[in-house]
Amino acid sequence: MTIETTPDVDFLRDGDQFDREERHALRRVVGLSTELADVTEVEYRQLRIENVVLIGIYTQGNLQEAENSLRELSALAETAGAVVLDGLMQRRAHPDPSTYFGKGKARELRDVVAATGADTVIADTELAPSQRRALEDVVGVKVIDRTAVILDIFSQHAKSREGKAQVELAQLEYLLPRLRGWGESMSRQAGGQVGGAGAGMGSRGPGETKIELDRRRIHTRMSKLRKQIKGFAPAREAKRANRNRFDVPSVAIAGYTNAGKSSLLNRITRAGVLVENALFATLDATVRRSTTVDGRLFTLTDTVGFVRNLPHQLVEAFRSTLEEVGQADVILHVVDASHPDPGAQLATVRDVIGEVGARDVPEIVVFNKSDLADDDQRLVLRGLEPNGIFVSARTGEGIDELLERVAELLPAPEIELTLLVPYDRGEVISKLHVRNRVLSTEYVEAGTVVKAMVHPSSVDELAEFTVTTP
Repeated sequence: MTIETTPDVDFLRDGDQFDREERHALRRVVGLSTELADVTEVEYRQLRIENVVLIGIYTQGNLQEAENSLRELSALAETAGAVVLDGLMQRRAHPDPSTYFGKGKARELRDVVAATGADTVIADTELAPSQRRALEDVVGVKVIDRTAVILDIFSQHAKSREGKAQVELAQLEYLLPRLRGWGESMSRQAGGQVGGAGAGMGSRGPGETKIELDRRRIHTRMSKLRKQIKGFAPAREAKRANRNRFDVPSVAIAGYTNAGKSSLLNRITRAGVLVENALFATLDATVRRSTTVDGRLFTLTDTVGFVRNLPHQLVEAFRSTLEEVGQADVILHVVDASHPDPGAQLATVRDVIGEVGARDVPEIVVFNKSDLADDDQRLVLRGLEPNGIFVSARTGEGIDELLERVAELLPAPEIELTLLVPYDRGEVISKLHVRNRVLSTEYVEAGTVVKAMVHPSSVDELAEFTVTTP
């Protein structure tokens, strides 16, 4: 497969973006799908992010890292549909165990919220439930954390049944310890008589509190979701087994969110996968076929992007999707060459790759968006990864070099055989083209004479057709 290095109309538009209109029509997803009968008295069942103020904490020496993290949180909030009004950071060794911010800074935050008209505060960390409640009491508006924002984005972008189930499971695991009641309306310890006039002695029945009822229902729903996700495994395994049956090598595209993984897939295969300048635009794995320069077939898989402090619930929920990375023969680790902190991107993605057991898979670091990186930035990137390849999915720079590196790392057929295949066994010829590399073909009276380089695993299968050459 020859890839042109000059941009054309098809490449510049990233293929047919069939679901772009649908994606924009579904920008906001209201609430968490808990399927409870009565959710009107429980907080965070409807997560509304509109006008927000961001807050974060930094220690001595990590101000730049903290500012980059807060800028990333701003991008996350905007992707979720928010308007970021302001951002505050406090220098302290450890977060305040009560309100995250110190008391003085919390009061200052309250004034900023009042002055800007913000309705939500987002903390650049995962808050403990007690910290969130205490900070809400001070600032007077809703307080959420980084994890809630990421979960909200995932809930908007999940499209397949499996993706939706995975996101809902992660949301429920996050919600469970954060249920909060509204005073007496949540208490049902007295059973049906709790609201009766003059209820006193003898009225305390074996009732169940509203929070206990919700927790039980959430546990039930989580159990159903886990079974549902487990039920998707056979179909996924069947597809993977079919690829393995034909010995088709696989390449997984992994990397930080918004690093340009889908654009790279489109550039190589013209897949027409949705491309959007937003975080977590891709949640469902997409598999496309391509060929090496010498004609060998392989598959390319576009996977969900990663982000620093990716919630543990999401890593667990999307473990089945991330298995594509662990099962690959080669990983294309895509890094945004124009990002202000590419080193953090590399470290974050490699941490998650390690979590899914893929540290031993050969890795090619791809610095995408290289057309946006100047010479100084390229020098920094070369220092981070000397063997990295500079690529631009938009202009085509480096695509040929990347494909050559992929061809070098993919398992190659290494045994040369001469075969005589009868004309009524055409399926053998087809498999040779798919699984191995055909060097020459000649038609004789007895059948087709094929010289091919084959994988060791195919030698026994082809033994009956093998011709001994003098």
